[in-house]
Amino acid sequence: MVQIEIEKEDFNKRLDIFLTEYFKGKYNRKKISDAISANLFLINNKSQKSSYKLKVGDCIKFEKEDILSFFNPSPELTPWDFRLDIKYEDDDLIVLNKPKDLLCHPTKHDNQHTLVNALLSHCSNLSDISGEFRKGIVHRLDKNTAGLMLVSKTNFAHQDLSVQIREKIAIRKYLALALGEFSQKEGKINKPLVHYIKDDVKMTIAEDGKGLEACTIYKVIESFRGASLVELELKTGRTHQIRAHLASINHPVFGDSLYGAGGFMRKEFNNLKTQHQLLQSYYLSFFHPRTKEKMTFVLPEEEFSKDFIKVLNFLRSKNNEY
Repeated sequence: MVQIEIEKEDFNKRLDIFLTEYFKGKYNRKKISDAISANLFLINNKSQKSSYKLKVGDCIKFEKEDILSFFNPSPELTPWDFRLDIKYEDDDLIVLNKPKDLLCHPTKHDNQHTLVNALLSHCSNLSDISGEFRKGIVHRLDKNTAGLMLVSKTNFAHQDLSVQIREKIAIRKYLALALGEFSQKEGKINKPLVHYIKDDVKMTIAEDGKGLEACTIYKVIESFRGASLVELELKTGRTHQIRAHLASINHPVFGDSLYGAGGFMRKEFNNLKTQHQLLQSYYLSFFHPRTKEKMTFVLPEEEFSKDFIKVLNFLRSKNNEY
């Protein structure tokens, strides 16, 4: 995470002009403006327009890898013949069930076997507001998080859906199997997030309050001995937000070794193991960008990831629920 604090000499300067100068002309003003529109730069933890006039003390934040991938798309990006589980599709958008172990977009580690590569094989038109590496991607799921995702086929749809997510009009809900029994059945976790020291993946709570704004609403759906099925609604969409937030209240997601849950090697779980964290995107609600019709999608339990179903069935068995 790169952070820039605005000083007196840059007061009242347009955001796009400041960033063009900051990158020393490496990227032209039009490209910078496109990156601002794609919400790759946050000012005081909020997105702004290119014409935003900077104030002394403003803090500009961006992910270096996101900027590099936006401005330097790989020439080797190719379609990948992968069967997608599509729940809805029209000329503007796609709703699909992303499987576990699938990256949303190409990275330095894999630029051939991602959702974007599969989408390039599936259809000829995808929004490109967020750059070649993120064609169609309106919001992301972690590689090991399965479930419902929105994809935009047109820039018109992408812009509208991005606003709905940013303004909290679109609703995204997840289910997680979390360690322990919650003392409060409902609550809000409102804690800013930052990258964990030099780790470019793991997130942690910004103790000084200066991280990226992050808010998660939770509700316990079922309680078991030593575990809970929790519904989570995102009010913001930060990297690893649910995983970091649940870990911060001592209820990490089952199987999430990065955030301290491991395989839940406990007697009451019969040494039950999973490959990755048990986090499932199961609910999407938004207004269609063109027709303005409200659209709601709920993934049935039988279509959750196999690991999730296996552990949930185990927890429900043998009178484990109470």
